[in-house]
Amino acid sequence: MSSTPTDYDVIVIGGGPAGENAAAYAVAGSDRTAAIVERELIGGECSYWACIPSKALLRPGHVLAAARAMPGVSATGLDVEAVLRRRDAFVHDHDDSAQVDWARGNHIDVVRGTGRLTGTRSVEVDGRQLRARHAVVLATGTTANVPDVPGLRAALPWTSRDATNLHEVPRRVAVVGGGVVASEAATWLAALGAEVTLLVRGSALLAANEPFAGERVAAALTDAGVRVRFRTEPTSVERPVAKDTGEGRIHGGPVTVRLRGPEGESALEVDEIVVAAGRAPATKGLGLDAVGLSDGYIAVDDHLTARDVEGEWLYVVGDLNHRAALTHMGKYQGRVCGDVIAARAEGKPLEDPRFVASSDHGKVPQVVFTAPEVAAVGLTEAVARDAGHSVETVELDIDVAGSALSRDDYAGHAKLVIDRATDTLLGATFVGPDVGEQLHAATIAVVGGVPLSTLWHAVPAFPAVSEFWLRLLEARRA
Repeated sequence: MSSTPTDYDVIVIGGGPAGENAAAYAVAGSDRTAAIVERELIGGECSYWACIPSKALLRPGHVLAAARAMPGVSATGLDVEAVLRRRDAFVHDHDDSAQVDWARGNHIDVVRGTGRLTGTRSVEVDGRQLRARHAVVLATGTTANVPDVPGLRAALPWTSRDATNLHEVPRRVAVVGGGVVASEAATWLAALGAEVTLLVRGSALLAANEPFAGERVAAALTDAGVRVRFRTEPTSVERPVAKDTGEGRIHGGPVTVRLRGPEGESALEVDEIVVAAGRAPATKGLGLDAVGLSDGYIAVDDHLTARDVEGEWLYVVGDLNHRAALTHMGKYQGRVCGDVIAARAEGKPLEDPRFVASSDHGKVPQVVFTAPEVAAVGLTEAVARDAGHSVETVELDIDVAGSALSRDDYAGHAKLVIDRATDTLLGATFVGPDVGEQLHAATIAVVGGVPLSTLWHAVPAFPAVSEFWLRLLEARRA
């Protein structure tokens, strides 16, 4: 064990996008030093096991559907092996050397191992002592929950990590969950040829969104052959001789899932079961007790400083602070955090708005890459009303020249949630093919507080799908 600590200005525990941004912004344009401590791969969950591989698996199905909806285009189907090879290329075959080169090119050291807090500005990495002059940033994210269902863990279920990194497509798959991960996994597994049953404990998909979003996604999944079973959950799971040797999983046979649902008790036999039932903070072994914290999510202020730790040296970004569990919001927080660390290190006041994380308070954008896509930002109508806003809504089907030209089977819907008192957008939700590319305009309007009277003069190009914005504004005037 090293007895002499290695000093850095900033130490980041967790090498995902949030941690990378925090380190880069904290040292940019200065002679400050930083280290990223990572026990797995630099680039983190999103790059190798979540956002990137899942979108690589989803996109071919979207392209195929669009081609089949375009007269004059011949589309025969997906080459599954080619799809998986392309996925592997995007995750660089789990080789993070390019990310390590990026870090070093930005004057950030990479320290391999498991980091834990040992005191104020003090971190230990597998016996090696590190000390921070200015800040320690926690960016360890979350891990997948596996519900405490009898037999489920023994059956070696897939989590999102396993599903996005599969090498063969199972013939029959049960997906447990009704949120984003479950809905996306059901989408691409079905597109790749699996028989998918989606087991949803609640009565809707994507329950945090406007109701029409989940309804349209459920209908599309059903049309694609997915069996969507609402108010249904597993009560026990059986799988013969399921074990993990450490060098790879060995499964002895199919999975029998016993279910409780509206029709009573039933059983389902599948080849794999995918659990997408939420996430838990990755704080085990992080040493939070050394600074007076308990395991779990860590509360922060709008400078991303830990609220319950004395001094202004411990920061938390990304999923671990439980403000907005999305990669792009973690990156946003990392940028704010890094700027705050730099400003404090230089003795500058934190008066500029860029030092305050404000967009993760009711202004969060998100795209669900199902078919159709769901794109939303800000508040839903229900949340806005509960918050006491004077709410007005306007919604319509997306039916303009641009949507018709984009594909023959285009079907979409859009909704705006408006604050009557300020004549500004509180939220927007779009459902339809590729509507994720329409979201940023709504995000700018929500974050910028742009009055709808001003949006009237933001003229959409013709014939683009974005012309539906004009139709929304016209519907409001009617």
